[in-house]
Amino acid sequence: MYKYINSFLHLYIWFELRHRHNAAHFLASKPIIVMASKEHVCHNYVFLKPEEASFIELIRLLFSSDVEKRSFINCSGDEGRERRKFERRWVIFVSIVVQWMFLFFRTPMARTGDTVNKLLNLVATNGGLFALFKMWLTGKVAEADSLSTRSVLGNLDRRVELDDNIKPGNTRYEGALSMMAAKMSYENQVLIKTIVTGHWKMKFIEFYNFWNGYQRRDSTQAFLFQDKTSDPNLIVVAFRGTDPFDADAWRTDFDISWCEFAGLGKTHSGFMKALGMQPNRSWPLEQETQQVNAAEQHPHQFAYYKIRQILMDLMQENKNAKFILTGHSLGGALAVLFAAVLAMHDYEEKYAWLMGRLEGVYTFGQPRVGDENFGGFMREKLKNYGVKYMRYVYSNDMVPRIPYDDKTLLFKHFGPSLYFSSCYKGKVLEEEPNKNYFNVFWFIPKCLNALWELIRSFILPLIRGAEYKESWFMRMLRVVGLVIPGLAAHAPQDYVNITRLGSLPSLAHVQERIPLVNNSKVD
Repeated sequence: MYKYINSFLHLYIWFELRHRHNAAHFLASKPIIVMASKEHVCHNYVFLKPEEASFIELIRLLFSSDVEKRSFINCSGDEGRERRKFERRWVIFVSIVVQWMFLFFRTPMARTGDTVNKLLNLVATNGGLFALFKMWLTGKVAEADSLSTRSVLGNLDRRVELDDNIKPGNTRYEGALSMMAAKMSYENQVLIKTIVTGHWKMKFIEFYNFWNGYQRRDSTQAFLFQDKTSDPNLIVVAFRGTDPFDADAWRTDFDISWCEFAGLGKTHSGFMKALGMQPNRSWPLEQETQQVNAAEQHPHQFAYYKIRQILMDLMQENKNAKFILTGHSLGGALAVLFAAVLAMHDYEEKYAWLMGRLEGVYTFGQPRVGDENFGGFMREKLKNYGVKYMRYVYSNDMVPRIPYDDKTLLFKHFGPSLYFSSCYKGKVLEEEPNKNYFNVFWFIPKCLNALWELIRSFILPLIRGAEYKESWFMRMLRVVGLVIPGLAAHAPQDYVNITRLGSLPSLAHVQERIPLVNNSKVD
């Protein structure tokens, strides 16, 4: 009997390969998947596939409650019934349309980003706009090399040095180091290595591009380095955030797909995919999916599994070392979710041991990543392992206020917000003011605050010194911020400033291993 069944299966597979043009193309385009154990598989989920949505299907979504019939929505049965409500169908509609826009403008955005970046680096390398013009007239324009080339965000704030006034042992130190690492994560590998080893006098470990099994591309970047000046030694893992001209990264931000794992709660699936969730919607204890890079003939690297293995090796070599996770924007979301998945795997002794070596999670301008149940899971795990969770939020930054915290989207922050005003005055709050960005009553106050930030950019260097002088590009962004308040507030400039100038002379009671929230000022 088994012989006949086996023959039938071979015949069926042969037919499928023929149907897909040829076997080589089929095998190259599909991962070989070994199913994970049930406890790691997401059984309750909503996945959106904008590339499969047509205009007619989108219109039908608005006027028909048969969500399960829409080819671009992949959801579990229970969630299909929930998504029939118009409010949720409307949110799906908006998310798909926005992702459509990024798909359509993917190539123009990339080309624009390259052009803008080259121009910014030419201006910086040649000493300014007027100097560049003079060089051009004489035919002596200097080209930027790997060491002088900065990312778009790097050109907003070109500072690379650590603050000499903040030394290891200072309660500000880990936050200030984390923010500089998060900022450097946007740069190229050559520049990062030079800054870490030459300027910071620390050990550069490696820079990585990680595979996203859903977007079928390398979409996640991170680097690791070791700070041997602190006691104990610190291993820092810094995840890159959203590149302003990376359409796929923006798609990840606006993708409201989510997945729920038993005990963990609901999480933003776009961020989970970027971290390395396997294509069968699973987080197996060990990576079970084998995906081969057709061009280089080696297995693809997924962020969570690769970084976890590196940390295991480093911690065994350095018995007294600790590690911290950090990131700005999307990078902050990845840092939190890395800790979450590691905590989910802590029933394995070696990963419980690694979780115990986690010193802290430092995020800057981090979006919401999960629901209330996820928050409860994280509060318990971080408290049990004595892990600090420091979520920095600057003023009207729009990103920490999305996705919406409401009954439709279900996303919520957990833990306190280290909230800083535009005067860099810090408070520990349960939630930042105006928790959902799009509020008409806050528009005028936000515009006035953006005007003050533009004025402050001229005043601050006179008071604090030349290192706080803003680039012309950053000031241009602040002008744009007068129309779109909260946009300039998300840039690294102010987050670096709050870790250095913010009114937090003592973080001891905040850092005490996951916190009870209070509304008192930190001083």
